[in-house]
Amino acid sequence: MARARIDRRHRWKLAVLLAVPTLAALPWLVVTAEAAPAVEPAASSGFSHADAALVLGARVYADGSPSPYLRDRVAVGVRLYRDGIVDTLLMSGDGDDSSGHGEPTVMRALAEEMGVPADAIVEDPQGLDTYSSCARAHDAYGMTSVIVATQQFHVARAVWLCDRVGMDAQGAYPPPTATTHTLYGHAREVPAVAKAMLDLARGRTPAG
Repeated sequence: MARARIDRRHRWKLAVLLAVPTLAALPWLVVTAEAAPAVEPAASSGFSHADAALVLGARVYADGSPSPYLRDRVAVGVRLYRDGIVDTLLMSGDGDDSSGHGEPTVMRALAEEMGVPADAIVEDPQGLDTYSSCARAHDAYGMTSVIVATQQFHVARAVWLCDRVGMDAQGAYPPPTATTHTLYGHAREVPAVAKAMLDLARGRTPAG
């Protein structure tokens, strides 16, 4: 009987412990479900034509070389361009990043090395975060449709945001890599999605 009384007394604590992570994950679940129909592996043949591949920035090393994530994102955009699915690559990232080289500049150089002509590449040095990249693609660069090129853990949020700012958005991602950074990326998306919803709700002004 004593154990039963203790269980009843602490039942509400257990309910709270279960409810808090569920509520915290709810925005992520909603965004992931809504974006899912528009998201495909980069190797898929199911993409519709779009104005541009919106290639999102990632880390550049001090020597100017792209991180593996950034290289993979650019490769996805280049593939979409070569396949005739997009007309332009919009390289959106931090033009004044800690490397001193500028993410979009490094992205452009890499795409040109992969065979994309210079006049098919546009740089947005004010794509400081996903929200700004999506908003600026629409507002500053006049894109009405994009295929976002980024990692699998990030692509649902990016597609969802681009859709919400007024573009027909799809998402393409490279083969996932089993690394600690990838696991961290998945975990980070839960609070990042909640922040994205707040940015939209308060009409946050994008960078630039």
